[in-house]
Amino acid sequence: MRAVTVVPGTAGSLLVDEVAEPDVRLGSVLVEALAVGICGTDVEIAEGRYGWPPPKRDRLILGHESLGRVLDPGSSGLKVGEHVVGIVRRPDPAPCPNCAVGEWDMCSNGGYTERGIKQADGFMAERWRIEPEYAVRVDPGLGVLGVLLEPTTVVAKAWEHIASIGRRTFWDPQTVLVVGAGPIGLLGAMIAVQHGAEVHVLDRVDSGPKPALVKELGATYHTGSIADMGLRPDIVLECTGVVGLVQQSIASVSPGGIVCLTGVGQAGAAAGSAAALATEAVLKNLVVVGSVNANRRHYYRAAKALAAADRGWLAQLITRRVGLAQVHAGLQRAPEDIKVIVEMTRS
Repeated sequence: MRAVTVVPGTAGSLLVDEVAEPDVRLGSVLVEALAVGICGTDVEIAEGRYGWPPPKRDRLILGHESLGRVLDPGSSGLKVGEHVVGIVRRPDPAPCPNCAVGEWDMCSNGGYTERGIKQADGFMAERWRIEPEYAVRVDPGLGVLGVLLEPTTVVAKAWEHIASIGRRTFWDPQTVLVVGAGPIGLLGAMIAVQHGAEVHVLDRVDSGPKPALVKELGATYHTGSIADMGLRPDIVLECTGVVGLVQQSIASVSPGGIVCLTGVGQAGAAAGSAAALATEAVLKNLVVVGSVNANRRHYYRAAKALAAADRGWLAQLITRRVGLAQVHAGLQRAPEDIKVIVEMTRS
């Protein structure tokens, strides 16, 4: 079968390759791939800046934003033809205390593996296998939009953490600022609107589909600096990882507010004044929290969020579709791109 493989750490090594059928040791459920989303992590792996191959292997099958159709459910209780998404992370074999209770997204010793990223083959292959407990059913009525489930889990987890931290005191948040209008930012804005908040989204572009998508949500789109917006948001969901925007986010948030970071900036970027950030956090009773990955309940909550969303709006997030043979083009991001997907049944 065909798959997209790469040698992590080696730029220019990405191939559409002929590989063996997936080993049954990867899981008893056999799945036909329908679509795989491309994100910044995939780009970094393809450029040789990230990723780890499986043990005793040089090449890694790419792809962690999956959607597939069950071919053989084994004894899982799934049915042939059901649409499923594969959970990305696996607990460390030790395991750490968090992994031992199913909170592998909070792994404390770094011994986890991740499909398509860290020491485990991903989903950008014509067929893949998965353990029943890591397969998540998706409403087939979503069609290819089911590929948005994994990125939605990122913000589902972020909102869970925000809500949990908010209970430290009396808190009645009204205003949310989302920094960055990529897929994670737009899905985060969608969930904030679903929670009834007044939502503002900041991005650097003033053309293309992003302003209209934000408006369709009933949110307000901004460009420029956070300071120029004149907002005092109760919650900031920072999705860029840009140090300057993180600093502006902390400076702008209301006293008692929460800044949740989901973006990862470039290594070696200037950190700015740690003392100034600490002063803001202490004097304003702020919480600055990072959030990454997701566990099974976040997939459940993300599926509910997608089910409640307008299908026409979700469809606009997918701005480009490529076939497996055109994956190199899919990895080249264009300014108007929001979410690029590989339709695995296309040549």
